[in-house]
Amino acid sequence: MDIAVLDMELLDTRRDKDLMGTFIADLVLQILSFVSENERLNIKTRQAAGISAARARGVRFGRPIKKPPENFGALVKQWERGNLPIWELLEQTGLKEATFYRRLRELRIKRSKK
Repeated sequence: MDIAVLDMELLDTRRDKDLMGTFIADLVLQILSFVSENERLNIKTRQAAGISAARARGVRFGRPIKKPPENFGALVKQWERGNLPIWELLEQTGLKEATFYRRLRELRIKRSKK
């Protein structure tokens, strides 16, 4: 493998294919690898510190939670009885299908705990 650092001709291993050139190429590659890995670890550490500081301030990450309407339980009962098609239920609640089924699962868990 050839390494050519444009700013430093000393590190251009394209010219010297002997043992010393190979040694320098390996050495430079190891140093650059170490520096980049160290920088990546520093970035991850700073990122984790920023995230924990934001959480301590009460910042929430991710999409905002879409809550079902107040009459969600009544609409679900109509849908379960077959009086309301799913597309109309989704239209009335303003929820997407996946969100509807997630809220339905939560509602059923809440009902079973009572």
